[in-house]
Amino acid sequence: MFRRLEQIPTRRYIDRMIGLVRGLRDGICGLWRAGFGLLFPPRCVHCNADLFNALSGPCLCAECLARCGPEQWYGCPRCGALVPVEHYSSDDCPGCSRTQLWFDTVVALGGYHAGLRDAVLRMKRPSHDPLSLALGRLLWERRRDRLSEIRADVIVPVPMYWGRRLSRGKNNPETLAACLAKSLGVPVRRGVLVRQLNTLPQAGLTPPRRFQNVRGAFRVRRPAGIRDARILLVDDVLTTGATCSEAAKTLKQAGAAMVAVAVVARA
Repeated sequence: MFRRLEQIPTRRYIDRMIGLVRGLRDGICGLWRAGFGLLFPPRCVHCNADLFNALSGPCLCAECLARCGPEQWYGCPRCGALVPVEHYSSDDCPGCSRTQLWFDTVVALGGYHAGLRDAVLRMKRPSHDPLSLALGRLLWERRRDRLSEIRADVIVPVPMYWGRRLSRGKNNPETLAACLAKSLGVPVRRGVLVRQLNTLPQAGLTPPRRFQNVRGAFRVRRPAGIRDARILLVDDVLTTGATCSEAAKTLKQAGAAMVAVAVVARA
């Protein structure tokens, strides 16, 4: 009993000292980062402009932030297509009425044009991973409410065929999915959805051919990991919705309860 009483002040003293050491470490690190930033200011990962005041948040300058991620995105909640403001919450979206889509909702950072289009094309290269991370973080910051409302259980990036993945050196949706997973506190399941067919590139195909091109392209490798789960499917661009729709169809047929789509750009 006496030994236990003697140990209490010692434990409190050790905990207090650990707290002081951690505080001192954080303070020194903060001063070092601030001094390093003054000598070598960070640069915008998109246009390479100096970011003298960027101590946190996406490493994008004010101009790139405005071009890549509008504060409000008036896209159809169902398919993500740009619609007039007065029809934002209605069910008369022309895109939805023309095509059967298997996903339930789309969250997009912005439209596939101007600065965002250029950013998406650049971030497909392995050397532009910082840009991918910045846009993933911006997608979370600008669309936080919509992404939180989905209440996803798991996050699944749209997979790339293994041969194309090997030649390209990266699969951009995986980087974006990791950003969203960290912000939402939801696990990423990279190996659940597999691309089993080496389909033609979607660019240049007509909308009907795009849907035909990806038919049967995916399979679920471990269905138990997604059964009855609410899934956030992540891709970089959504054009006709053919790829994400086929992926969502495969996930739902394997037991997923709901599939939402998050993309950087909606064409």
